[in-house]
Amino acid sequence: MIRRLRVDDWIQVEGTDEPDGSWNTMMSRVAAFHHKHSFSSRKNNGHDMGYRIALTIEELGELSSAITKGKPPEEAAEELADLLILIMGHSLAMEVDLEMEFHRKMDMIMNRDAIMGNLGIRITDYTGTNN
Repeated sequence: MIRRLRVDDWIQVEGTDEPDGSWNTMMSRVAAFHHKHSFSSRKNNGHDMGYRIALTIEELGELSSAITKGKPPEEAAEELADLLILIMGHSLAMEVDLEMEFHRKMDMIMNRDAIMGNLGIRITDYTGTNN
């Protein structure tokens, strides 16, 4: 299987504009968005990770606001989609195979024990001890 990492790799993928449950369709649509607006161009700064992280924090704040202010579920869903699109775009900017990393990380965390933190259950390798 070809592992695509760059915008130019992903825009070659035949996708659909309709939900089809396909990672390839989702990534090719995000890549088309990056290509349309020339995010990788230095003058546009769209692949600068400092800028992208700031945008992610902004979108996370909008999701938080939608939830804490009791806005309609559709607004929270839209903000959640914004975060997903940004994160998928991060993988393009960083040339990371996000699908492979997702599965690698899931394999890792499925083997971890749960611990109780101050606010609830955590699935982490953090033990609370200073190393």
